[in-house]
Amino acid sequence: MRRMRRAKIVATLGPASHEEKMIEELAKAGADVFRINMSHASHEVLRTTVERIRNVEKRLNHPLGVLVDLQGPKLRVWKFADGAVELLAGQKFTLDSNETPGTAERVFLPHPEIIESVSVGDRLLIDDGKLSLKATKVGNGAIETEVVYGGKLSDKKGVSLPDTLLPTGALTEKDHADLLAGLAADADWIALSFVQRPEDIIDVRKIVQGRAGVMAKIEKPQAIERLEEIIKLSDAIMVARGDLGVELPLEQVPGLQKRMIRMARRYGKPVVVATQMLESMITAPVPTRAEVSDVSIAVFEGADAMMLSAESASGMYPVEAVATMNKVAIAVEGDLNYRNIIRAAHTEPEATAADAISAATRQVAETLDLAAIVTYTASGSTGIRAARERPSKPIIVLSPNMRTIRRMSVVWGVHCVQTEDAVNLEDMVDRACVISYQEGFARPGDRIAITAGIPLGTPGATNMLRIAFVRQDGAGSS
Repeated sequence: MRRMRRAKIVATLGPASHEEKMIEELAKAGADVFRINMSHASHEVLRTTVERIRNVEKRLNHPLGVLVDLQGPKLRVWKFADGAVELLAGQKFTLDSNETPGTAERVFLPHPEIIESVSVGDRLLIDDGKLSLKATKVGNGAIETEVVYGGKLSDKKGVSLPDTLLPTGALTEKDHADLLAGLAADADWIALSFVQRPEDIIDVRKIVQGRAGVMAKIEKPQAIERLEEIIKLSDAIMVARGDLGVELPLEQVPGLQKRMIRMARRYGKPVVVATQMLESMITAPVPTRAEVSDVSIAVFEGADAMMLSAESASGMYPVEAVATMNKVAIAVEGDLNYRNIIRAAHTEPEATAADAISAATRQVAETLDLAAIVTYTASGSTGIRAARERPSKPIIVLSPNMRTIRRMSVVWGVHCVQTEDAVNLEDMVDRACVISYQEGFARPGDRIAITAGIPLGTPGATNMLRIAFVRQDGAGSS
């Protein structure tokens, strides 16, 4: 199953799409990675869903990635005596440590860490930013606020703190249990919510120990302040525009998206753009023009993947949403301006042999009009380096490791094939040529570029570039 586009598609599974037949339809429509949202999934649902994805993968003979998305801390106000109150702009309202049901003047906030961390002048945004409060006095187990934007406030609405650095880590007890369950189910990626500081990534990496890729969700202003450090420590990042748009002015989000994509590409880290990409398709079979434009921008910017949330998890048209995203990506990548825009965002390679080889391979492949770039990789790093260059030629990643191949399903432009390690250079050339021919990328008479690490099978040691000729029998000669 060969994709006709480079950008990848992440589809969230849920009530509308958790059955095996529907997962298969989504994969055929274009989904490369399936996201399991642990805010709504039990460990049993997680195990069952992963099993279904692996069954589909086997049937289609096409690698599919599994992304387990941890819930992160959920900060909420508690309950009201009458279920809801109406707050008016300018009135005083207190969030305190008193468990008595709330009134129009106060409510219980079951998070002492917030009460201890908020400073006078900090904003508290409630119910996805629909209500805005400003702290006027803090102390004695309470935060006194003035209502800036009022409205109806009901039980257990979420609280966001754009101005406050909380002392708690990103990993709650529930997240820790979900993380272990995800690793036990052989998830390929773990997405960490509520990242504020680089230490949050380090804590998770200690637990994961290389068994899955760690993806940092950038959704807090505090993470933006230390973005470079967080990207360096992560295996990938997600531009989580929903929460980012609540805690930061909406008009800043498009610029931040562009900045994050470029920084991630500079460091050779895959980047996923998420939230509300085809939101109207939750209830409609076609998207709005604005949504098509939004998806197009992510593709033009060179994002590795775009993500569907409720569109595929609980919407009425999950297959149509994936198919639409697939069509938009194909159209954008075929646009006359696409290659120039991608090339304009190109960054210089790192001063390493592996990066220099990857940069040279792209130039050689394009100058000599080669049919494909074939990379041998054990860990996936060679394939990611090849993708970082955003070549106009197809990238075929060969690896003996199925875990590596599945993890690469989120990476831009790579077509992955599981194959045994080559035993020598001649076998390496033959294998690359045969697979390029079998997978439909090269015909007899074409030439391909091959990169690998010598000695063969050495992780992260790309130091060889070979040009090979595909013979009539599909084998190769160099």
